[in-house]
Amino acid sequence: MEATIVSDTTKHYPVLLKEIISVISPQHGGTFIDCTFGQGGYVKEILKCKDTKVIGLDRDKDSQKIADKVYNEFPDRFLFKNLKFSKLNNLKLTNENIKGIIFDLGYSFTQMKDPKKGLSFNYTGKLNMQLGHNNFSASDVINKLDEKNLYKIFKYFGDEKEAKFISKNIVKERDLKEINTEDLVKIIENTKRKKNFRVHSATKVFQALRIFVNEEISELIFGLINSAKILKKDGILAVVSFHSLEDKIIKYFFKNLTESKSFSRYEPKAEQKKFFFEMPIKKPIVPSEKELKDNPSSRSAKLRYIVKKENIYEIETDIIDQFHELLEIENLSFKL
Repeated sequence: MEATIVSDTTKHYPVLLKEIISVISPQHGGTFIDCTFGQGGYVKEILKCKDTKVIGLDRDKDSQKIADKVYNEFPDRFLFKNLKFSKLNNLKLTNENIKGIIFDLGYSFTQMKDPKKGLSFNYTGKLNMQLGHNNFSASDVINKLDEKNLYKIFKYFGDEKEAKFISKNIVKERDLKEINTEDLVKIIENTKRKKNFRVHSATKVFQALRIFVNEEISELIFGLINSAKILKKDGILAVVSFHSLEDKIIKYFFKNLTESKSFSRYEPKAEQKKFFFEMPIKKPIVPSEKELKDNPSSRSAKLRYIVKKENIYEIETDIIDQFHELLEIENLSFKL
């Protein structure tokens, strides 16, 4: 899942901030959940509205320092949990009026530039890519999984056209020594037959590894499901994605909750399903020209949102069945 990297390293840019605030309308009050707290950009803006409460979640324990600063300023209206957002239904929210849940699925510049996290191909050293609450690292994946399984990860999580040859060369190289970040980049660069001088050769493989190591497919799917459950009537579920695979999952889930499937007129008429959500805008909201100028890395951002129309908890969706093949690839981690 593509990183939200900015060219000005001294500033933090919450992507599509004005658009998010416009969609969730915190001026009307209520409790909001920021499932990807990060640098706290959305949270700080929401807390400017005096009748709001915000719960911030982040699996990255490094976010705690920023969260502590926000808590010191708003001790009665802000709570932070070092928690994966797929687990947000574990929070005690019975008495909370959840009016908005936000996801920003990009990586912050702070995360990408941290050599200990090893998210980027621009650093040397041991492969890592763990964002928090992980069971294995990218080094485990590259040095332990067999050629066939590496191929699946690179192909389906990174859309890497030369996944087969890259996987084969990784297995050859690791017979000689353990592969680190620099080794992996060299293998990819030496394997790639067609060079794209606008995009680094290692981009797709590193993307695939980040998704796999952090189990981002199941995280997103269960995060969406649990968010839809705990929202209250008229609550908004808003998600900013940066990659086509993320957007595909979000788009399917939102349509699944808001639209009937089309049937042939020759088939027996099925009973009309009742929908408890609506999607006011079908096309995604994208950054303005000004934002693209200020933060070029926002260019791939897409904001989609739905509105809950009834106070119901259980929801009907087949998203797990729809993306079961991707979830099965994630399950290759059991081999580590």
